[in-house]
Amino acid sequence: MSPFTQPSSVSDMASIIKHKKQWRALIDRRGVRKSRVFPSRQEARDWAAREEYKILHGEKVAAAMKLGDLFDRYAREVSPGKRGARWEVIRLERFQRDPLAAKQIGDLEAKDFAAWRDKRLREVAPGSVRREMILMSSVLTVARREWGLLSANPMKDVRKPASPPPRDRLPASDEIERMKHVAGDDLSTVIARALHAFLFACETGMRAGEIVGLTWDRVDLQRRVVRLTETKNGTARDVPLSGEAVRLLHTLPDMDPVFGLTSRQLDVQWRRVRDKAGIEGLAFHDSRHAAITKLSQKLDVLALARAVGHRDIRMLQAYYNETAEDIAKRLD
Repeated sequence: MSPFTQPSSVSDMASIIKHKKQWRALIDRRGVRKSRVFPSRQEARDWAAREEYKILHGEKVAAAMKLGDLFDRYAREVSPGKRGARWEVIRLERFQRDPLAAKQIGDLEAKDFAAWRDKRLREVAPGSVRREMILMSSVLTVARREWGLLSANPMKDVRKPASPPPRDRLPASDEIERMKHVAGDDLSTVIARALHAFLFACETGMRAGEIVGLTWDRVDLQRRVVRLTETKNGTARDVPLSGEAVRLLHTLPDMDPVFGLTSRQLDVQWRRVRDKAGIEGLAFHDSRHAAITKLSQKLDVLALARAVGHRDIRMLQAYYNETAEDIAKRLD
């Protein structure tokens, strides 16, 4: 064998071998095998030394990273693949401005996140803190499982705030009448169409974003079906239309999207109608409660779940608001 083909040892497990006019570095450490070709022998030796150090001291190298670096990487690599990407990126950017983000991940302990949680609870509602903690924990889980930067998730033992009780607010018939009086019946106006969208939501259980994005090519009035291609859970679904829902669509002026509203217009004008009518504690999303309660009187639970887009039947319990008195009447 030529002396140029003899391996030149860098360590017990790394070798430099002549490869044509170049040099190949070979590493085999702790089950990790790597190989790369370089123009010079010295470059090969330097690369092998660096890679071996990473393998042997990887946790120490990772521990020097800042938590903010994990937030940034997650926002760039993971969040874009989610439907809630915009919400996540906004929260992750906010996380990076918090003093917690400046800590090295090797120094992080459960008490650090508990302190952050307690501070955050003084600023926003428990439900918001819970959602932010779930996102933060997801970042740390990905850093452990996929990036190999953590040996454990330090948030695992941090108590989350209790989930807020599900809303049970339903629009009363007199409240609907008061809002109709405020909005008027001229559907060429944005304010009237905002209330119209709410009434349509009360019939179908569709969310605000689904309604403002609805276009006529996805409405089949003969079959009485609306096709939703983009939903909260990412699964397309067909929404059955009641006779009243069809009537509401027929009375709209000719425009596309169907309701001629942006998300901001719907939010602003809906609040305007509600407040002018002197109604308190009612949110647009309460229309979904109203729809599910109404539909539950006509559909079995499986049909109901399909109509409103819930793959987990248990989730219906958060919206179903039929009273015991109402159930008793159905027993006769």
